Amino acid sequence: MTDDSDNPHLGFLKEQLSDGRMGRREFIRYAALVGVSAASAYAMAGLPMATPARAQAAKGGTLRIGTRIKEIKSPHTYSWGGYDSNISRQVLEYLTFTDEKGVTHPYLFEKWTVSPDLKTWTFNVRKGVKWSNGQDFTADHVIWNLTRVLDPAVGSSMIGLVKGYLLDDVTVDGKASTKIWAPNAIEKVDDYTVRLNCKAPQVAVPEHLFHYPMAIMHPDSKGVFEVGSIGTGAFTLTEFELGKKATLKARKDYWGGPASIDTMEQIDVGDDASAAIAALASKQIHGLMFADPGQYDALKTLPHLAFYDVPTAETGVIRMRCDQKPFDNPKVRKAMRMAIDPDVVLKVALRGLGVVGEHHHCSPAHPDYAKIAPFKRDVAGAKKLLAEAGYPNGVSSELIVPNDHAWFQAQAESCIEMWKEAGITIKLTPMPGAAYWDVWTKVPMGTTIWYHRPLSIMCLGLAYRTGVPWNESGYSNKEFDTLLAEAEGTLDLTKRKETVAKLEAIMQEDGPLVQPVFRSTFTFMDKRVKGFSMHPTNYMFAWKMSLDA
Repeated sequence: MTDDSDNPHLGFLKEQLSDGRMGRREFIRYAALVGVSAASAYAMAGLPMATPARAQAAKGGTLRIGTRIKEIKSPHTYSWGGYDSNISRQVLEYLTFTDEKGVTHPYLFEKWTVSPDLKTWTFNVRKGVKWSNGQDFTADHVIWNLTRVLDPAVGSSMIGLVKGYLLDDVTVDGKASTKIWAPNAIEKVDDYTVRLNCKAPQVAVPEHLFHYPMAIMHPDSKGVFEVGSIGTGAFTLTEFELGKKATLKARKDYWGGPASIDTMEQIDVGDDASAAIAALASKQIHGLMFADPGQYDALKTLPHLAFYDVPTAETGVIRMRCDQKPFDNPKVRKAMRMAIDPDVVLKVALRGLGVVGEHHHCSPAHPDYAKIAPFKRDVAGAKKLLAEAGYPNGVSSELIVPNDHAWFQAQAESCIEMWKEAGITIKLTPMPGAAYWDVWTKVPMGTTIWYHRPLSIMCLGLAYRTGVPWNESGYSNKEFDTLLAEAEGTLDLTKRKETVAKLEAIMQEDGPLVQPVFRSTFTFMDKRVKGFSMHPTNYMFAWKMSLDA
């Protein structure tokens, strides 16, 4: 076991654990974040550390997974955690690894330390890692990737996570932008050591490094991923056809040891949920990247399939553009929330496979979630707010819903019926997923998939911090931004939850969203598939998996 006794944060975390301010699972998560080895953290918490699932013997074969085959060219600007990145993540790896329990482990980084003020993070690059072209993986490769994702011209959503501690706001040619806050913010200490010198404290840096657009690319790629791209991962992409198929072949020289399968094929099964059911029933594929609630009843009857699920913070956010009428008025936005009963949506859209949301995008699955007063349906109150906003006869708009998540339409239909009672008339307009994601930040009202993140403050930073790439609603609230930065730099879980509670209240009062439910993410796999575990973000790791004969 690693000696973690000199970690400057350990005493404080153990104190919170012993006096009940922090549960054992939360202790393990936060201890791992500040550099305590997972083995030590589990031992200190008095919990057994599960052995990571991985196939034990190389048996070969081709694993076929049903999914959607989306555009993959620009990993640093991906917007699909479960589609595009599940192709490239077999080739491109990450500096850290957050497991299905929410515990963050070293990966391409071997270990790290953080200063007592949570501002100076020192990361040790794992020695012995080789790119697929035979080159050694070094600190220079890390710095190239970090610098690239923080370039505003690239447009990576990483900016939303790190803006509070690595970036400054600037104006360029009359437009708001960002820049890295200091020349030594990203520092090369030596060939195998990288240091982040932050302007503000931040507890979640290692989790940010596992955000799916933070895939580590070779500088020669110039940010483009394609067939034959160089990677450090266990596979090489050998075939790609948009909307049809991606083929990945196992590397024999992978630094982490050879994969147990020879080939992974990801096959596009389309937007029609019945097509995926048919493909599984006929054994054309071994499993789905993830399943939809509408597929559950049919798939659970197939005896050759195993069911996998995990509670998550995955959600379909109905969001409103704050710079477009009528949603520029916060009273209208609040009225939209007040007219909804989340329990109804949970039953109709998810068939109970999840938990109700509270219109603030913070989930009980998050360790920093704060329980605040429930947001009750109040139709009379919604009508009163609309009248105060200058809409005594109600409001009308159009809700654009991508059809690549079948439950989105059921959620929308449920909400539309409830909105009618408050004088809110909403027209439902389905749109092909590929077309929606070209306009998702522009439509006045739309439904967006937001996948699970390990901490609620990560969701809030990505989606609602002023001016960041994924702030699809154009929301801007100075008090919210200030409190978010405060929460990001607070290791004391009790104090952080107090701050998160304030953020949640702002979202309920002023925010740009109607967010009725969180879903439990699940899938079905052929029982021949071994080494698979359901990750809350729908990430799949083919190097762990094998096929029985």
